[in-house]
Order: sequence, then C-alpha cells, then structure tokens
Amino acid sequence: MHTKEEKLEAFGRALDIMDTLRQKCPWNAAQTVESLRPMTVEEVYELSDDVLRADWNGLEKELGDVLLHIIFYAKISEELGRYDIADIINRLCEKMIFRHPHVFGDGSPEGLTEEEVAAAWEKIKTKEKGGNSTILGGVPKSFPPVLKAYAMQDKARAVGFDWEKKEDVWPKVEEELQEVHEAIAEGSRDHIEEEFGDALFALVNAARLYGVDPGVALDRTCEKFRRRFTYLEQQTLAKGLDLKKMSLAEMDAIWDEGKSKGL
Repeated sequence: MHTKEEKLEAFGRALDIMDTLRQKCPWNAAQTVESLRPMTVEEVYELSDDVLRADWNGLEKELGDVLLHIIFYAKISEELGRYDIADIINRLCEKMIFRHPHVFGDGSPEGLTEEEVAAAWEKIKTKEKGGNSTILGGVPKSFPPVLKAYAMQDKARAVGFDWEKKEDVWPKVEEELQEVHEAIAEGSRDHIEEEFGDALFALVNAARLYGVDPGVALDRTCEKFRRRFTYLEQQTLAKGLDLKKMSLAEMDAIWDEGKSKGL
C-alpha cells in the first residue's frame, strides 16, 4: 500500500492531467456538466456491476473512472468561478465531522449501536445549513424506482417509522395484492397502475425488513431469466424450430430442461 504522501502525489497528478486535457484536448475542452451527466450515470452502474461480481480488478478501474468524473466536474466548476476541488473536499470534511458528533464532538461512540448511529445521522442531516429540510428530501427523484422505494423506507426506519416486527409486513403485502385484483376487476387503468405500485412498494418493504436488497434480488432473477431464455432460444434454433410457431407447452419443456441443468 502507498503512504499518505504518495496518495496525495497521485491525486495531484490526476489534477494536473485534467488541467492539460481541458487546455489541449478538443473533446475534453468541449464537455459540460450536462454532457457528462449520462456518462457519469453509466460509470456508476459499471462500478455497481463490479461490486455485485466481487471483481476487485474491475472495481479498481471503475473507481478510477468515477474519480475522473468528480475531478472533471470540479474543474468545470472552477473554470466557471464557482468552486474548486479543495472547496468540494473541505465541504465533505466539514459535513462528515458535523454528522459524527459521537466521534468528533463531546459524545462517545462506545456503546452505540449501528441503528442508533443511523437514526441520529438522519436527524442531524435535517439540521445542516443548506441541507435537506425533510427526512426524505435527500432521496433523488431520478433514482430508479426500486432503489427509491428502498431508500425512502430505510430513511423512515432510521427515525422510528417502521414495523415493530418484520412479520407484521405480510398482512400489508396481502392487502395490497388483494387491492390489485380489485382494481383489475374495476377496469380503471390508472387505478390498476396505482395499486400495482402500492403492491411493489410493500414487497420492497418486506425485502428490506428481511435484510434483502430488492434491487439485487430482482437483478439475480433477471439474470436467471436471461440464462434460461437464452437456453430456450439456442435449443430451439439447434432443432430447427421457430419460437413464434411453438406452443407454450413446447417452450416450457425446453425451459424446464434448462432449469434442471442449473441454469
């Protein structure tokens, strides 16, 4: 591992390279915070993939790509005369110190549980100057829906708004599913959409209560579906058949075959 001085030197080198790129590379010079945004989202998803795969080599690369974007945004902000990377880092440091009075203040971290620290964290965030004035204010509207639901529920939990026992969530799940059936019978598309949303929100809540990340769980199922459907497609082609002309029973037979092979 590197010394602190070596780490600072490496960071300084990255800043110098960005300065040079903004001056001499037409593509880098043309970028704005708006043009960078979709690429940043893509980089974060690529980093997430490597975390899920436990690919430490890939993670090293993707962390570098995300860091590049942070440096890029900071450089553009500096050129606009708004703030620079030092302002960003100092603001981060002050925020972390403010949010951890049990570490940097008069309190003591000894004896505190993870849940107690999380609850205090959410309360402190609402008191920050320029921070979120509400508990859910920090949940981005642009979050993917499953992640947004999980984040909202987790923040509500941190201040005590949660089921007393995790088992208590199941009647709510069943209630929401029943309301989906009732909405379908009623026939209103808007009402059906609303009730499906309520049911999905309840299932995300159940997953959270049982220590399951619903996004990870759904992603596992998506990849399982990909493997089995790809097997179905490959076997169909190998047998000279046309998926569009096959019956569901015929497709199910090949699907079950792939399932029996552990796909």
